[in-house]
Amino acid sequence: MSTPNGRTTKQLRVRGETLRAFCERALRAVDVPSEDAAIVADVLVAADLRGIDSHGVARLRRYTDGVRRGVMSAHPNVRVLAETPATAVLDADAGLGQPVSYRAMQRAIEKAHAVGVGVVAVRNSNHFGIAGYYAMLALEHDCIGMATSNAGRLVIPTFGREPMLGTNPIAVAAPAGSERPYVLDMATSTVAMGKIEIYDRLGLALPPGWAADRDGLPLHDAHQARTQLSRRAGGGLLPLGGASETTGGHKGYGLSLLVDILCGVLAGAAYSDRIMSEGVAGGVPTHPNLGHVFAALRVDAFRPLDEFKAAMDDLQRRIKESPKAAGHERIYIHGEKECEAATERSLLGIPLNPHVVDDLRSLAQELDVPFDLE
Repeated sequence: MSTPNGRTTKQLRVRGETLRAFCERALRAVDVPSEDAAIVADVLVAADLRGIDSHGVARLRRYTDGVRRGVMSAHPNVRVLAETPATAVLDADAGLGQPVSYRAMQRAIEKAHAVGVGVVAVRNSNHFGIAGYYAMLALEHDCIGMATSNAGRLVIPTFGREPMLGTNPIAVAAPAGSERPYVLDMATSTVAMGKIEIYDRLGLALPPGWAADRDGLPLHDAHQARTQLSRRAGGGLLPLGGASETTGGHKGYGLSLLVDILCGVLAGAAYSDRIMSEGVAGGVPTHPNLGHVFAALRVDAFRPLDEFKAAMDDLQRRIKESPKAAGHERIYIHGEKECEAATERSLLGIPLNPHVVDDLRSLAQELDVPFDLE
């Protein structure tokens, strides 16, 4: 429902295919090729279907604006810089992160089929959406898939007070037999930046351990945190485990640093505070030069596939059937909640926050494309 001034007053549910088609139209309107637009749209809608709203269509403007400002190339010249039977390094030429990542993962899978393991690194790229999307591409090929990326600095290292690392996600997907596949898709910070944005839109206070102010003290105001981070005004998100070694914050910090080593140092991309913010400085676009790493392991190169899947089923059942904590009736395996959300949202439609709907409507007007989500 919309008010006379065009603002949406309640949450909408939109079918995935409708949302995907809208995203494709918006991307085509800024001259993104059809095949690339379809990949970006699919990654965005996959995030919303799986309940990862922080990385869904709420991010569409980031990509259309990035192309319009020249920060992200609609027609990149992606080059292979180095290659062996098991590895490759690609230069994304500052293109959209999703198309090059999709193709890099497919290349890793092809190498795994040929020699058992495939690893493909990407440099000079942009934000690629949810890491789990790429890891899951390996499942239909009976491979274990892995995907990771570094990101602009938002996370404070343990005992620091200035952000020096990104949320630097890690995703792993492993096939199973009759059980659902294992799909881990996590930021190495306590939360991703998108969660801060969601809490700001909803007017909610941040839980303890999510963010710190410029003095390193706990920060609970979501709007202040979002503003502070966007302006690089000191403070930032906390690593997985929080601010203290006592709660394991140094472990999240270590994982985030590992991602920067793989995706920045090894891939030949930028890292830490060498990653530029997306934008335009002095009339010249600034490219973040993000790095990604994708890997595929062909299961039957290690043991018979049926044995692996049977063991995966057994492992999951043992965990799920183990004693439950007081007040809880179920133990989840990673990816189960997202799989169930996708089933529900495929049937009932994807719920969109009114603020997101308003932004998509505004974007449709700017790009002169039909807005058919209501």
